[in-house]
Amino acid sequence: MTLYRAAAPDTLRIVPLDALTLVYHRASGITHIVDTPVPEILETLAVEPLSAPDLLARLAKTFDLVDADPLALAVRLDELAAVGLVERLCAI
Repeated sequence: MTLYRAAAPDTLRIVPLDALTLVYHRASGITHIVDTPVPEILETLAVEPLSAPDLLARLAKTFDLVDADPLALAVRLDELAAVGLVERLCAI
């Protein structure tokens, strides 16, 4: 099972800007302009590493998400991992 966690807090600077959020990733020097649910994903994964199903359940509960799509979350986690905002961990 794969667990995911947000990049180390000292490597991210997260700034809400109206409906969007800016995420500066110090390790890459890139500022990402993101929308919901990315800030919520990063906030949730900053607390503890979670599997995709557990993350989806936590997001649905914490942020009152309706019709949460597991496939869409998996795609988003892949995108976030590819740019270094989320790390994949292997759990035993």
